[in-house]
Amino acid sequence: MTVLGIIRDHLDSLLHPSARQDAMTSARHRAFIAPRLFGSLAALASLPVYLAVRGAPQEIEVMVFAWLIAPILISYFLSRTGRFESAQILSSLSLAAVVLAVCINTGGISSFAAIWLIAVPLEAALSASRRVVGTAVALALGCALILVSVEAFGMLPPSKVPADISSLFEALGIASATIYASALAFGAEALARTSKKLLDEEEERYRLLTRNISDVISRHGRNGAVQFISPAAEALIGAPNASLLEHGLFDRVHVADRPAYLTALSEAARSGAERSVEFRLRRETVQEGRARLAAAEFIWIEMRCRPIDGASHTKGDGEVVAVMRDVTDRKQQEQAIIAARMEAERAGASKSRFLATMSHELRTPLNAIIGFSEMMLHEQELQLDAARRQEYAKLINESGQHLLSVVNGILDMSKMESGNFEILPELFSPRESLVSCCNLMVLKAREGGIDIVTRAPADLPQITGDPRAFKQIVLNLVSNAIKFSDRGGKVTVEACIEGSRLVMRVIDTGVGIGADDLKRIGDPFFQAGKTYQRRYEGTGLGLSIVKSLVALHGGELRVDSKIDEGTTVAIALPIVFSPPLADSSSNIATLAPLPRAEPQDMQVKKRA
Repeated sequence: MTVLGIIRDHLDSLLHPSARQDAMTSARHRAFIAPRLFGSLAALASLPVYLAVRGAPQEIEVMVFAWLIAPILISYFLSRTGRFESAQILSSLSLAAVVLAVCINTGGISSFAAIWLIAVPLEAALSASRRVVGTAVALALGCALILVSVEAFGMLPPSKVPADISSLFEALGIASATIYASALAFGAEALARTSKKLLDEEEERYRLLTRNISDVISRHGRNGAVQFISPAAEALIGAPNASLLEHGLFDRVHVADRPAYLTALSEAARSGAERSVEFRLRRETVQEGRARLAAAEFIWIEMRCRPIDGASHTKGDGEVVAVMRDVTDRKQQEQAIIAARMEAERAGASKSRFLATMSHELRTPLNAIIGFSEMMLHEQELQLDAARRQEYAKLINESGQHLLSVVNGILDMSKMESGNFEILPELFSPRESLVSCCNLMVLKAREGGIDIVTRAPADLPQITGDPRAFKQIVLNLVSNAIKFSDRGGKVTVEACIEGSRLVMRVIDTGVGIGADDLKRIGDPFFQAGKTYQRRYEGTGLGLSIVKSLVALHGGELRVDSKIDEGTTVAIALPIVFSPPLADSSSNIATLAPLPRAEPQDMQVKKRA
């Protein structure tokens, strides 16, 4: 360790603990203590040599050597209290006092020591305090005024400097004052150099933080204009920092979030409290060498803003510093949680609807089967004739068939959802299957007073698919159309080839479906309207099964409907079957029906 290092360590040990917490304060305290402590000790150490050469000291010399104890005492005061300004004032006061005393005893204002009055404010300038400098200037001027007044009123005592050596004292006074002023100048330069070094280190530290921290730090005016933004913004937003200054950042905030963004900045500047806000910010991406802006590139930003320390809030011109970070992942997680909660609630509602529907659909035929079978068991007591027994047996059979269809529908739906439903593709004629299914539904349509019209060209080509699944699709759609049509209505079934697809439409003039319910058509066990207001029987599985079968064929299902205007269900199946690329949930949409084909060359109308 060097001598300077050892001296510095000793000086640091003399500093007050409060001064060691700040590098600049430590430098000022060291610059104050070092010259006074070492200068006084060096002067006192040279006293024996001076006395040996000079002989008995005069009164003025004793006064100067006695004053050398004052800087040591003041340095001790500073090291114990840490009160820098008070120590500077005491130092100025002691220097002014000894200069005044020497000048009074050596010729007044014309004394060789009067030049030292200039050193009083120069010494105070190292404190960087206006109060200390003002006090020092007042002391120096006050001492000069006292000297002038004492000389003017003839109160000045005879000079104690012998005439033969007065010129020597004048030279010593000028030389010593010059040396002291030079020392002060070097001290000021050292403090300036230390200040610049500390400032550069602090600036480099903050620059390192702003360059490497992932959060974006920005400085805003109250109106939101960006005055500074850290380099991390370029990586976050994908735009040069220069383009984000002033209102460049505001222009990238989502229009719906701009009021909240400006309100947070304004409230932080006005109230002086921290504010937090979340908003969407447009991110720029580069594709094929050109900048592209897209709505899908909005990211979520969390911004915490607070007023800058020392900024004025009462005048309304307070500036705000903000820290921004990307919280898109957190927002996506929150949305995923909300979606999962909604899905759970939807599953719970589906379960409730399933139980409500099944309790009705299963209880009704079972009650009929049990009731009529009990009556047939007690036919002797009830004296049932053959016609009545045949009627009861028919009702039991119908109830059993209905019960079987319900169970089959549930099983089919379960197989489709679990992926165990097998599609057996083969070449078949869709026109024959379509006409056959419509013929099967004629009786049901006749009972409801509804007409079935079938339109299909005679040259409709064969397609590859599962004929059993195709018939189930047609039967379910036609059955639904008949069930939801009022007496006197009409159900139209048409088919045609459009491109590489077979398009079939089932159009009815029934009650229609509301816009809210239309979004959920095709969900298992869902039925339009509230369960307790249903006018029509059914489990709500018909269209769900159709949707799944169409999806398994790689087709598309579309539904268009309005209340009291009827419903159009259109399905499009590929002529050549290929495995589907998407799940069933992606193949239903509440869109306009597929474009109608030209009138077909065959029309079959079956009246009630």
